[in-house]
Amino acid sequence: MCRRPANPGSANRRSDRIPANNPYLSKCVEQARFSINGTRASAPRIGAGLLEGVFPMDSSRPVPDRSDEKPFERGVAWLDGGFVPLSEAKVSIFDHGFTRSDATYDVAHIYRRRVFQLDRHVARFMRSLEGLRFKIPFDHQGLRELLLRAARMTALDDAWIMMICTRGRPPLGSRDIRQCRNNLIVCVMPFIWLASAEQRREGVTGTIGSTMRIPPQAVDPRIKNFHWLDFVRSIFEAQDRGADIAILCGQQGEVTEGAGFNVFMVKGGEVVTPAAGVLEGITRATILDICEAEGIAAQTRQFDAATLRDADEIFLTTTSAGVVPLVRLDGRAIGDGRPGPTTMRLHDLYWQRHETAPWSEPVDA
Repeated sequence: MCRRPANPGSANRRSDRIPANNPYLSKCVEQARFSINGTRASAPRIGAGLLEGVFPMDSSRPVPDRSDEKPFERGVAWLDGGFVPLSEAKVSIFDHGFTRSDATYDVAHIYRRRVFQLDRHVARFMRSLEGLRFKIPFDHQGLRELLLRAARMTALDDAWIMMICTRGRPPLGSRDIRQCRNNLIVCVMPFIWLASAEQRREGVTGTIGSTMRIPPQAVDPRIKNFHWLDFVRSIFEAQDRGADIAILCGQQGEVTEGAGFNVFMVKGGEVVTPAAGVLEGITRATILDICEAEGIAAQTRQFDAATLRDADEIFLTTTSAGVVPLVRLDGRAIGDGRPGPTTMRLHDLYWQRHETAPWSEPVDA
């Protein structure tokens, strides 16, 4: 049985037994010490420069010249008080945003280098922070300036601007969430269309899911959150039924929303969307504003799935696709099975608003 010497001297310390002529192992020990001490400023990085002289370099392979690279052109993130390339943004695996979905977020978008409805997104995010008792070091104007600064650092014409706040992590062993330091993350990334060009033009198919939407008495849907298990179940259900999307109903059978989108119907020339139990979407609000400006009758009220199936037109709204026609529901055609005239008019008016103030503003102003 091996025993530790009673009085271990310096010659027995692990780091002292590393050969002096092995820089790779010496650096590894340095890195381990950094990991334990957590002194970020003095942290060495193990990379190609370290390996030179330890392992022979392959001189037949050209070394790319990155001296003129702009690391933020294709995306940038702000966290821990500084900017990093999007690919280097990380959060702790112990963050309650990861382990408990204790987080909120919001997503604005840039279209043709103009950011759309930024103040509305920031205002909703600030309300969500208050609702979850999160604290960040910015007021509305300060966060707005940070978002625009991040956007200007990229060369993206079309992009998402994401703002995320997580609970953070408490001291090890503590379950007191008041001890968490809330974690704000901002990122700008290439725009991702969640409906293809064909779907936006020809429409999508849907189904009324059997999964009930989480009641607002449990999770307030006005706070944008990652509590998506009801949505995840409905996504699988839609796929199993051969549909593109699923619409969820509430406790009383009222239509609510779907995974990342609000629902509208058109009946007798009137545009209607659920009044409660839903995220108060920015695209949803924009469509209601457009209806008012254009003299299109519109209202918010509750209705059930049978009423929705009997609609003349149905469309979905989301930051990630705008206005998307829904042409079949539970295997039945809506109207004549093609995108309706009111839907497409609102689709066109929505994208036209992206070109002018006060709806949008230039990123580079």
